[in-house]
Amino acid sequence: MDLMLLFKGLFLGIVEGITEFLPISSTGHLILAGDLIGFDDEKAKVFEVFIQLGAILSVIWLYREKIFRVIRGLPTRKEDRSLFVNIMIAFLPAAFFGLLTHKAIKAYLFNPISVAAALIIGGVAILLIEKRDHRVEVREVDAITMKQALGTGCAQCLALFPGVSRSGATIMGGLVLGFERKVAVEFSFFLAIPTMIAATGYDLLKNLHALSASDILLFFVGFMTAFFSALLVIRAFLGYVSKHDFSWFAYYRIIFGLIVLAAYGNKGWTF
Repeated sequence: MDLMLLFKGLFLGIVEGITEFLPISSTGHLILAGDLIGFDDEKAKVFEVFIQLGAILSVIWLYREKIFRVIRGLPTRKEDRSLFVNIMIAFLPAAFFGLLTHKAIKAYLFNPISVAAALIIGGVAILLIEKRDHRVEVREVDAITMKQALGTGCAQCLALFPGVSRSGATIMGGLVLGFERKVAVEFSFFLAIPTMIAATGYDLLKNLHALSASDILLFFVGFMTAFFSALLVIRAFLGYVSKHDFSWFAYYRIIFGLIVLAAYGNKGWTF
């Protein structure tokens, strides 16, 4: 195994773990980071999909007690059934539109300029949402209604455009629908479980032909670094949102997007 390739895997695993659950677009950062280090071939694309499983495993691990409680309580507890149904309702819109648009999005939108534009537009959207009067109607994730779950799921569809951010779309959608900040973040985490497992599973099955036994170590390194870095970020993020809004993430998106536009615009990249 090429040692430099392992370092690239380590780097991208850290990028994935840091960015997956923050409203700054992990897909966008992976596209840009892969292009920067020259790891953007067919194998790299499968690798980037696979390491997302490491990040999602961190959510399952951190919320394992609640997840197991909900699973055990499905036959007897109304609250657990309600949360499970709401997650499935929120999952369906992106699953449906993702299947319809997957090929076109991969072909035309996975490039630095598209990502930069989405980062900037998404940052402006976050600032506009934060400026509105945020009236809290939902203070517990178990209290979300089916209508609100569907609205959050529709917001998640925006993240099919690389650079928008799945977590950003669902968290901001939750705020617009009246979720308390921590509720919006936690529901985004729970919704990520079926969404990312389905998306990564679909991509992996389609691209298994690009892998070989020699890739096992590379994928293991990326998976584990994504898992552990995501664990740290999720804990810090939950503490942050209890005291702050999301404006600093918006400013980061806008500044970073402008830097990318300046850098890649000079290289001749277009939409």
